[in-house]
Amino acid sequence: MPEPRGVDALLADARARLVRLTPAQARAAVDDGALLVDIRYAALRERDGTVPGAVIVERNELEWRLDPLCDHRIAEATGDGRQIIVLCNEGYASSFAAVSLQALGLRRATDLVGGFQAWRAAGLPVSPSAGQVAAPVAHSGR
Repeated sequence: MPEPRGVDALLADARARLVRLTPAQARAAVDDGALLVDIRYAALRERDGTVPGAVIVERNELEWRLDPLCDHRIAEATGDGRQIIVLCNEGYASSFAAVSLQALGLRRATDLVGGFQAWRAAGLPVSPSAGQVAAPVAHSGR
């Protein structure tokens, strides 16, 4: 059995396989037809809002919903040629998720550096959630 390496080493390995995008690069890619997939859980979407046009697929269903060969795939999972940009809250879980999609053959899967928080901080479009009343509070968790 190999020696444990820790999550930071695993994250570095995952990110070495990706061409990660800045918020501006992700926006341009979406404008060119890339699929933005929001894997944040419902409480974060409720608290902070969503990115207009992003497909919401929570992390625990991602592989089944994006695999073009799976009977449970979403309509947007059309094949391995489409660029898929995974969005989490701060850009950690999305790196692991994008590598998992690459293992399914979705060779152009990647993620957004800094996640939703970076998207919002860059001034890119965000739709508030129905329950959002005040400006969201910064969150330091992954």
